[in-house]
Amino acid sequence: MSLTAPLALIGRITLGLLAAVGRVSIFTGRAASHILRPPFYPREILSAFIGIGWLSLPVVGLTAVFTGAALALQIYSGGARFNAEAVVPQIVAIGMVRELGPVLVGLMIAARVTSSIAAEIATMKVTEQIDALTTLSTNPMKYLVAPRLLAALVTVPLLVGVGDIIGIFGGYTVATSSLGFNPGSYLTNTVNFLEPLDVISSLAKGCAFGGISALMGCYYGMASGRGAQGVGTATKGSVEAAAVLILAANFLLTGAFFSV
Repeated sequence: MSLTAPLALIGRITLGLLAAVGRVSIFTGRAASHILRPPFYPREILSAFIGIGWLSLPVVGLTAVFTGAALALQIYSGGARFNAEAVVPQIVAIGMVRELGPVLVGLMIAARVTSSIAAEIATMKVTEQIDALTTLSTNPMKYLVAPRLLAALVTVPLLVGVGDIIGIFGGYTVATSSLGFNPGSYLTNTVNFLEPLDVISSLAKGCAFGGISALMGCYYGMASGRGAQGVGTATKGSVEAAAVLILAANFLLTGAFFSV
């Protein structure tokens, strides 16, 4: 085997990665530009708001409440080793608002919404419905992508806010019912410990994660191959890409908001 073969492999991987980044960047720019320009499709926008926002509330609520409850138990158990059980309200609040709330909601949206968008658009491509839209002088980016991206940018931050509140409530319920905390004192410590920057960072992460989820679903759906295998590959790839990008974006945004 040639000594240059490993270098050639690295080069091909690097060029492929750069090409993929370029394609996604161009797709993102086109999608963002279509949000602001008419024509608009109110029925598609409303449907996207309901599908991405309203119908995601149950899974977001259940995920948040159990996470907050488990976090309270873990913090109490760990704090007992250092006689620091009293910090449960503060740590649950900051943990849910800064990190666990946005990230878990983002990942739930990636699992539920990104996969649904990718499968729906990929199926439309396989059945030539996207070609039919083009034939009818309807821009698929405007009709399919822009409403979903707009809905995700608006509703996911709201879902994150709701998830933060429900997660804190889950911790509150466990702490007051099982761990002996005073309800009034618990709520006072929670409110006094949180700062406006914590809430702002949580909502900003929700907006970024929502955009990533919708864009990956639309991109992989529009770029899917033909046939049932193409639909499955697009759905799987969209969820994987969305999850990885959400975790990477979380790291970058955390550093931007809270770097010393």
